[in-house]
Parts: sequence; structure tokens; C-alpha cells
Amino acid sequence: MTADIGKALGTDYYKVEEWMSEEDRRIRDRVRDFCDREVIPVMGRYWNREEFPFELVPRLAELNIAGHVIPREYGCPEMSNLAAGLVMMELSRGDGSLSTFLGVHSGLAMTSIALCGSEEQRQRWLPQMARLEKIGAFALTEPDHGSDVVMLETTAEKDGDGWVLNGSKRWIGNATFADVVVVWARDMEDGEIKGFLVEKGTEGFETERIEGKIGNRSSWQANITLENVRVPEENRLENANSFADTSTVLTNTRYGVAWQALGHALACYEAAVSYVKEREIFGMPEATFQLTQYRLAGMLADLTQMQLVCFRLAQLMDQGELTHGRASLAKLITARKGRQICAEARDLLGGNGVLVDYLVGKHLADMEIIYTYEGTDAVQSLIVGRSITGEQAFVPAG
Repeated sequence: MTADIGKALGTDYYKVEEWMSEEDRRIRDRVRDFCDREVIPVMGRYWNREEFPFELVPRLAELNIAGHVIPREYGCPEMSNLAAGLVMMELSRGDGSLSTFLGVHSGLAMTSIALCGSEEQRQRWLPQMARLEKIGAFALTEPDHGSDVVMLETTAEKDGDGWVLNGSKRWIGNATFADVVVVWARDMEDGEIKGFLVEKGTEGFETERIEGKIGNRSSWQANITLENVRVPEENRLENANSFADTSTVLTNTRYGVAWQALGHALACYEAAVSYVKEREIFGMPEATFQLTQYRLAGMLADLTQMQLVCFRLAQLMDQGELTHGRASLAKLITARKGRQICAEARDLLGGNGVLVDYLVGKHLADMEIIYTYEGTDAVQSLIVGRSITGEQAFVPAG
């Protein structure tokens, strides 16, 4: 596997690979090779059946990528911010469901514990989660509160030396098989949002898998009901005491989602270029037609813009300059452009573009999930708009 993948495939038009360290390249190449050999050949079957690829989890663990940038003292790889983005890009290029699984486990659950947990909680959970021996989930979204998560209604009431949780959650990835779920609930005493670690098998904690999705079909989301769920004080995230703490986790996660969108777009662009070079129309290769080249140029322009945004965002993270607005703008740009690239590739492949075996149709469907989760296009626009004007416009005036 060549280190200069972008050059070999014609996708690194502005030579962004020059910004990678040798270690970044090694991590990127390792994940890409894994996806090429073990993920892409089988995930279409899992996707069709809405089955999660449990068999791939041990192999994913061997890559030593869970935990991304979390320090080595907790058994995590402590990779660079750029490498963490490249991991999500390559996993999404391989399969969106597998990328979402790791995004929930590592980007949401592990990050919540790393940023908001006590030292004891970090030592207890993170090493096992880094080895994928314990799987995590992140329960924030509720049935009646999607974009307006700050209005969540799940409650936490202090009771002796513990807490009692009541409420419901929806669209919670990994929840049906997770060993620990980070549940966000409103403290009945002070009204603030707090985080709790609910362990597998806790009485009153029930999950129901959501079926029938049009995308990310192998990533399992669930409805959760919490009925008098008792959580000991030592399972409360001691540094999660307001929605601002929750928002910090979400901002870091949007960084990874931007890279996921880039991965889907990259897969579809590569597939489209390969296809039109081999496909003949009216006795000539499809690649020789003006309209085809016009569309490929537009796709590459969008792909290059996505790359530049993601690589720059990694630099801003290194400088401690990742703001809510910058993370949202990156998610807004990459989701819009990624969606368009996937749609163009699907069209260039004609009828074959709707077949799962040709990949682009599956990526297009998965891209619809990216476009929606971790904040819709409209919500990201309002976050950016707030940073521009200083005015909160989520709720109409009056």
C-alpha cells in the first residue's frame, strides 16, 4: 500500500498529504488497508440485512484506534487530531455504519468520560473501551427533542447515596449491546443537565432497536426507556454539570462527523472515476464525453474544498481554536458537498448506481444520515449565524 494514496488515485489535487506526519500516514494507511480487505467486500450483505458486523469488532480493536486522541495512560492511542480525522474518513470510505459505531463509542462515549469523568471513572472504563472489550453509547436525544436537545425532559433525582433516572431517549447508537451508556438528564433540584454512566443490566433500563432505516442500516440505534433507574453517585460524571459540558463533547464530535462526510464523498468520487474509465457508451468510454468530465471536475472541486476545511480544522484543534461555530461550519460544508458528490456519482453510474454492490448507492443513503445527525443543516446554520450576529435565532422572536 503506497503512502501517497491521494496522488495514486488522483484525489489529492492540492497535495494535502504534505500536511501529514509519517505517523499520520501510517495510521491512515492501516485503516484504509483494513477497510479494503475486510470491510468493503462484506458490508453490503450486512447493510442489506440490517445486521451489525459483530465479527469485525475484534479486528477493529487490533487497529488500536479507539479513543483517538485520549492519552496513552488510559490505554488509548493518543494520536494527533489529524490522524483521528483520517481514521473517521477512512472508516466512512469503507462503510458508514462501522464509522458511526466507532464515532459513538469513541467520539461520544469515551470522550464524555475523558472530558467529564473523574480519574477513577477514566481508569475504570477507558482502557477496556480502548480495547473494545467494553462498548459505549451516548444517550442525549429524546423522542420529542431532536435539534432542541437542551430542552431534554429525562430527569435525575438525588436519592440517598445515588440518583434515580426517569425518561426516554431515541436514536441512541450502540445502546442495544453497550456495556455502558452515558445518559444525560436534568437534575430535579437545580435544573442543570448532568451525565450518568448507566451500566448494562441495570434494572429499569430498557432498549428497543429501531428498524427500517434507509441508511447506515448496519449501525443499530435504539429507543431507551428509563423507569426508576438507580445509579450510584460514583457513576455520575463529576465534571458534567451543565449543558455547556455536553456541548463541549458535541463540538468535538462534529469534527469527526465532518471527516465522515469526506470519507463518503471520497469513496463515491473514486468509484465514479474508475467506472467512467471502463464503461462504454455509444461505443466510446464514458470518460471521453464532455458532460462526464464537467461533472467530475465539479465533484473534485467540492472534494478538494472538503479536504481543505477538514485539514484546517485539525490545525485549529491543535491550536485550541475549535469553536462551536467553526465545528458547525465544517459540518455544514462537508455534509452539503458530500451529499452532492454522492448524488453525482450515483447518477454517473446510471442504473448500476442503485445497486449495493457498486457501493455509491449505499454511500448516498448513508450520507443522508450524516446530513441529519449531530445537528441538521438548519441547526448548524443557526449556530454559525449566532456566531456572525451575536443573536440567538433558534426560537423565533416573540
